[in-house]
Amino acid sequence: MEDSLAEAFWAVARRLRHRTRVALEPWDLSPSLARALSVLSRHGDVRLSTLADHLRIAPRSATEVADDLTRLGLAARLPDPDDRRATLLTLTPAGRETATAIQAARLTEGDRFFEVLDEKERADLSRIMRKLSSG
Repeated sequence: MEDSLAEAFWAVARRLRHRTRVALEPWDLSPSLARALSVLSRHGDVRLSTLADHLRIAPRSATEVADDLTRLGLAARLPDPDDRRATLLTLTPAGRETATAIQAARLTEGDRFFEVLDEKERADLSRIMRKLSSG
């Protein structure tokens, strides 16, 4: 019996997630911490509520992520110049370096993962994925 399209999609997503976790092993970071580094790298200094929104997690969980990144020396808390009651999370130099390295590893792993497709197949898949994600 052939898998449904949705089942095939989730099987591919699981394989890609697994390969991404393996690619993150040199940094000993959870996928959620790696995603948080990516958010900070792309968006700059953010309030924890903004980080929670980007990661689609509860604000309390964003506090835990910030605590972990701070403990690892990858991020630091700064007072928000626009609101003394608020705190911003910012990447440290080590955090920027780690975020850049992780992004490069993810791109390399993505290239390896999709190399079984020829150029036209990759273009078609990219177009289809953009269409599905915008709808």
